[in-house]
Amino acid sequence: MMAEMPAPLALVRDDAAGRAFARRGGEVFPVGRFLHDVACLAALLPPGRPVANLCQDRYRFAVGFGAALCAGGVTLLPPSDMPAVLDAVMADYPGAVCLGDTPCREGRAMFAYPALPAWDGVWRGTPFFASDQPACVLFTSGSTGRPQPHVRSWGLLVASAVSAGREIGVVAGASLVGTVPHQHSYGLESLIMLALQQGLVLVADRPFYAHDIVAVLAAVPSPRMLVTTPVHLKLLLGDGQELPAVDLLLSATAPLDVALACAAEEGFAAPLHEIYGCSEIGQLASRRSVHGEEWRCLDGFAMRQDGSATWACVSTFGAACETRLGDIIELRDARHFRLLGRSTDLVNIAGKRSSLSALAAQLCAVDGVLDAVFVAAGESELGRQYLDACAVAPGCDAPEVLRALRLRVDPVFLPRRLRLVDALGRNEVGKLTQAALRQLWGEGQEG
Repeated sequence: MMAEMPAPLALVRDDAAGRAFARRGGEVFPVGRFLHDVACLAALLPPGRPVANLCQDRYRFAVGFGAALCAGGVTLLPPSDMPAVLDAVMADYPGAVCLGDTPCREGRAMFAYPALPAWDGVWRGTPFFASDQPACVLFTSGSTGRPQPHVRSWGLLVASAVSAGREIGVVAGASLVGTVPHQHSYGLESLIMLALQQGLVLVADRPFYAHDIVAVLAAVPSPRMLVTTPVHLKLLLGDGQELPAVDLLLSATAPLDVALACAAEEGFAAPLHEIYGCSEIGQLASRRSVHGEEWRCLDGFAMRQDGSATWACVSTFGAACETRLGDIIELRDARHFRLLGRSTDLVNIAGKRSSLSALAAQLCAVDGVLDAVFVAAGESELGRQYLDACAVAPGCDAPEVLRALRLRVDPVFLPRRLRLVDALGRNEVGKLTQAALRQLWGEGQEG
């Protein structure tokens, strides 16, 4: 007997044609207009061709994402729009189209986001797609530095959005403001997919600096949800501005320490949830940060261990797959776990173990330190590993910061060099690239 095929899944929750789907400034885009724009753009795209969606405006990106699905193509999400990165991605997808709403770097041929016909107010219904239809390709850096593709099916994207929305308690109709790029896995799932599948109102603006984030939040109606990172939370809390109340905070890209989570909940008068995931399979677990360090898998997701390896598994909404994780996981059971760090992040010095991220968190906890990073710098002549660190600490000096750090970490983990810099050079999601780490050891004060 043949297995029953899973039912197709809708592009957008279509409970009302006039319900708001997105807003840009004072302009509101109803669900009906969004679907109209998707259909119009899909008719203009080359059928079946991959689409590298470089649109900066979140609404236009969402239209392009839906249009690519309707046209039978897959959305490519390059890790950046740098020429070398785009060249590497496009070379692997002959015939791919670059869709954008701003001029492309170095004159690359671009399918410019067009002026679409006005919506006539007629409701034409929402498109449905098979759960196994490839929806997007995200990229991570391989060992050679060449972008490595990870295909996500439509069913997997829907599964994580529906399960995450239920777990964190999103409120339908909430204004969805984000400080992260929507081309990144976290931004795609927690901005675009939550808007599509949970009835949230996508805010097209892309605020990055603290005063811009506060201004955008204050300008949109309640209920409000902020999708952000630990780096942005620390900047917002240290900026001295009065923070607008929100109804829900969501953070990812790096673990939050409890003190920052508590300060964020107090400052915004809202519960804060963290999301855990990876580029290969997407978001798969969450936790209420102030309640402890244990993570809980989303509904339909689970974990298993095979020797020293941990595998994330999903089987819901027609999506069935598993992937090996690059993190060190301590399983409590198939749905609950502790995150101990990246396998590449662990250090063992004089028989004592820690992780670079945990050490950086201790450095960030020193008064006056706004941001920090530890790196494994090499080995001494005696074969003992040593560490270096960089920190952003305006008004402090390196010896002062080192003295405070001695009270927080075992002496074997104290950095051989501590360099104070103006900024670490994090990217849009708060991560540090290898190139940025190399540049940190230019000018700065050492201790």
